[in-house]
Amino acid sequence: MCENNNNNSNDCKCIAEILTVICILQQNANCADGCCLDTCDRGFLGCSTTSLNCNTRPIMLYTCCGNGTPWSMPTTKEAVVCGDAGAVCSNVFRVEKIDGCCATFRVLAPNPDAAEAATIPYVATNSFFTMNLNCVCVIKCLQDTFVECI
Repeated sequence: MCENNNNNSNDCKCIAEILTVICILQQNANCADGCCLDTCDRGFLGCSTTSLNCNTRPIMLYTCCGNGTPWSMPTTKEAVVCGDAGAVCSNVFRVEKIDGCCATFRVLAPNPDAAEAATIPYVATNSFFTMNLNCVCVIKCLQDTFVECI
């Protein structure tokens, strides 16, 4: 996938299809009961034992040249680079839109409210980015959750 530079739209099909499922589930965010495998392409957003409705399947992205390090982006729209002093970055995202091999993601930040973080681990930021899915070789899905201001 990463070493193929012919920009064939089928190269990203696997990742794009899973992200499309996640995006549709998030748009329809109905919490269904039932048990099944806890996979990225599970057909519903699963709720925890709390009464909280889930509206997000947070993911982590790994690029082909990232050497096993998850992709990280700033939590603000400020011109900062992750790794710079004072830069606040996150490697947890919410897929917002899929268009062929391009996906737009919202950066999620850890919930700063320690009392609330156990049930709502992430907060939405106003930081977005678009990524060519030909550059993504792995997605890791985290526990479905509720994110305010989506």
